[in-house]
Amino acid sequence: MDDGSISVIHLSHLLIQRMITFIFCLLALIAGYLFYGRFVARIFGLDPSRQTPAYSKQDGVDYIPMPTWKIFMIQFLNIAGLGPIFGAIMGAKFGTASFLWIVLGSIFAGATHDFLAGALSLRYGGESLPELIGRYLGKNFMQFMRGFTVILMCLVGAVFVAGPAGLLASLTPESLDTTFWIIVVFAYYVLATLLPIDKIIGKVYPLFAIALLFMVVGILVMLFVHWPALPEITDGLKNTHPSGLPIFPIMFVSIACGAISGFHATQSPLMARCMKNERYAYPVFYGAMIVEGIVALIWAAAATYFFHENGMGESNAAVVVDSITKEWLGTFGGLLAILGVIAAPITSGDTAFRSARLIVADFLHMEQKSISKRLMICIPLFVAAIALLLYSLKDQAGFDMIWRYFAWCNQTLAVFTLWALTIYLVEERKLYWVTLIPALFMTAVCGNYIFVAPEGFGLSTPISMVVTGVILVVVLFLFFRWKQKALK
Repeated sequence: MDDGSISVIHLSHLLIQRMITFIFCLLALIAGYLFYGRFVARIFGLDPSRQTPAYSKQDGVDYIPMPTWKIFMIQFLNIAGLGPIFGAIMGAKFGTASFLWIVLGSIFAGATHDFLAGALSLRYGGESLPELIGRYLGKNFMQFMRGFTVILMCLVGAVFVAGPAGLLASLTPESLDTTFWIIVVFAYYVLATLLPIDKIIGKVYPLFAIALLFMVVGILVMLFVHWPALPEITDGLKNTHPSGLPIFPIMFVSIACGAISGFHATQSPLMARCMKNERYAYPVFYGAMIVEGIVALIWAAAATYFFHENGMGESNAAVVVDSITKEWLGTFGGLLAILGVIAAPITSGDTAFRSARLIVADFLHMEQKSISKRLMICIPLFVAAIALLLYSLKDQAGFDMIWRYFAWCNQTLAVFTLWALTIYLVEERKLYWVTLIPALFMTAVCGNYIFVAPEGFGLSTPISMVVTGVILVVVLFLFFRWKQKALK
């Protein structure tokens, strides 16, 4: 055998060894949808013969029967904000652990959380998340959740304005600066929040989805074209973050929407009010989260390649997105990809305000057919969001502070939702471990984060771990004591 043949064989061997973990993770997400998703759906017990609120409460504004493909697209775009892109990019700095968290988090935590919250809302007439949580955690907690969730929605609306406005400003003449695009985006938010769901959201979202899906598929294809040497699980789970930030809990908060996000449960009732049949809850709610996990995994892999080629000094995820899309997809493809990145946060921001309106309307028992009643709720919400936005734009520190609080509040909301779902499953004598384990894990993540973070209590890592451990033991003890009494 000559030297040329040996070189070819050696090169082929090296190529075969590349991207094994990434490919396995991609296949695992698909398998998770096909098998574990169906398992969770059977636990809940979907009933195709049951009339959905889209028909029983049809009002022409929020309760409107819509095609399933359109509902899926809207749900996907609702939940796929900046999180699965920017969060995955920053999370990629932690190494292979980011791949595992995206996969395991999406299958066993995020998609399970989204499906059960959406299916339960569908079962109870399209109820908003605070009302659902109140059913199982008590009326006092429901009141707290109403305020907590509305604040989170305003935070989402505020933080998801500046990002797309800045990207749009970079693509347009200097006269159309960031301030101009902030006004345009906010004007769109107002219209999307007030008008019937099928007038703007139902018509615009498919176009946004095309741009977003083009971006994802384009980046995936280029990953296989470049076939980069990505970190493999066989190399270990070494923390590669340049600042030495700990994997636990920082990575689990950084990669939120690509694994699990409480914000998603606030969006599911919007689609529960438009779904024609209960059986569609599985592909819409569980499926949309798996697709978001795939988006996060692809961007984590692309970011890993970028950091390998350029170092990990870049901390602005938008720069990473711009560089990757232009290098891999060309000028036109990069433009479409950037539009997809712009569309993602915009479509989360508008439905965040819409969800906030419906949450307030539900607890005030205020009908939403008349535009005047919608305005009564929306005006204070927009004023609060504008105040948060102005604060965040004063300096980078202000934005970073709001983003960190948003990230923590987002994951904390997932904790509350998971515990409510666990209690529901216990009371219905169904397999509750599918939500109990994620609930305990996310309780540990959120508890440890707020104890150790500078915007929290700023405790040392050892002390915060001890405090978190004590809280977990107490919570688990109280849960099983309640369970014993509840099942008597």
